Amino acid sequence: MTEVLSVKQMYGADRAAMKLGIAGETLMEAAGREVAEAILEQFGALPTTILCGPGNNGGDGFVIARHLKKAGAKVRVALLGDKSKLRGDAAIMAKRWRGRVRSMDDGVLDDAGLVVDALFGAGLSRKITGAARHVLVAAERRGLPIVAVDIPSGVQGDSGQVMGHAPQAVMTVTFFRPKSGHLLYPGRDLCGEIWVVDIGIPDDVLTTIRPQTFVNDPALWLPSWPPLSAVGHKYSRGHAVVLSGGAGKTGAARLAAGAALRVGAGLVTVASPKGALAENAAHLTAVMIDPWRDGKEFRRLLSDPRRNAVCLGPGAGVNKHLRDNVLAALNLGKAVVLDADAITAFATATARKGLFQKLHENCILTPHQGEFGRLFDDHGDKLERTRSAAAECGAVVLLKGPDTVIAAPDGRAVINTNAPPELATAGSGDVLAGFCTGLLAQGVPAFEAAAAACWLHGAAASQFGPGLTAEDLAPTLPAVLAELRA
Repeated sequence: MTEVLSVKQMYGADRAAMKLGIAGETLMEAAGREVAEAILEQFGALPTTILCGPGNNGGDGFVIARHLKKAGAKVRVALLGDKSKLRGDAAIMAKRWRGRVRSMDDGVLDDAGLVVDALFGAGLSRKITGAARHVLVAAERRGLPIVAVDIPSGVQGDSGQVMGHAPQAVMTVTFFRPKSGHLLYPGRDLCGEIWVVDIGIPDDVLTTIRPQTFVNDPALWLPSWPPLSAVGHKYSRGHAVVLSGGAGKTGAARLAAGAALRVGAGLVTVASPKGALAENAAHLTAVMIDPWRDGKEFRRLLSDPRRNAVCLGPGAGVNKHLRDNVLAALNLGKAVVLDADAITAFATATARKGLFQKLHENCILTPHQGEFGRLFDDHGDKLERTRSAAAECGAVVLLKGPDTVIAAPDGRAVINTNAPPELATAGSGDVLAGFCTGLLAQGVPAFEAAAAACWLHGAAASQFGPGLTAEDLAPTLPAVLAELRA
């Protein structure tokens, strides 16, 4: 289940299921039952307070109450608003609850061992205020574990942003497929452990919804992974070139080059300024070195058609020479990865326009948030920002972070979920750029290369664990690749 839905698409899935003859009442009953079963599995039959909102999320809450009570839990239900004003399936489920319905105040939390947040779902579009906010804040102050139904109330389902206030859940149970707000920060953190449960919506409805956002998973890009051949050789696996910075600034390029080689490029060359030649030579063995003095020599270096993928930016310095070298690589039709300084070097309006005219579908840009804002609009939803940026520049954009988003110009996007906090270390981004370049060199399409590189980056970091430095990532990769092969 790699698909990620927007709030609107989830509503569409519900409607499509109903057109197939599955009643909304049936879906709500299944949703509440699945949440209750998840709670019992994780926490047992604790004394539970269920906070119900005035819509369908609240209807789920009444179903949960019924099933928890049947399992032997002491259950207290509080409703935001008047029970008589409930409509549709929520009204039906409220009538099936035979217990007392309390008003929304913090007295409902007395003696509770668990709180179920069934106030508002992912479609909320305004800040939480009044009694709902008061009780949620009180539950957190008392240290009560909170289980969220669909998404913690106050987290916007598409962006993951908090509208006023949202509680910290220990577990969130959502339905059919996750929404992007479950995977983007801060929503991802506030959800706690995320359970996606089946409530009877057929997978076939996805053919009408046609989602274009996915959880980054090997199933998406392994079909594009180049198989090794018994008759293959180093040139058949591609030749990656990494542009080095000047003397004293060469480490980033070497990290990228080593990563490109480790991920499978047949050959890797560091294009070294002549003044940094000795510095690079002292550290490199399997990675080759080719010196250059000026733009003409750099273009000569790239003129070999077998040198098919180029990484520019790590440690390169922000200057006109870098801009010229980027444009030279693009003019020669190379697969290109632009990282770090190679992004900042095009921050002016004129330079940006010239870059966007040259970028093509076999290019990957790997900015962090600050670099992204130098080229693109950096306001609003991270997923939509990245998707818009890719469409604007005509290349794959990989916007780094704990919730890295990768988008293609055709609208496809993935959200990466496997990055551990150990990746917040100097040089890790250079390794990621190298993984991207090595995969491009082997002929992996840019979108799949970026997604695979990002997943491998996170998996290698997790495999290594505490104490990680950037130098550890590439040497740890073979264990990850072995697991994928198995």
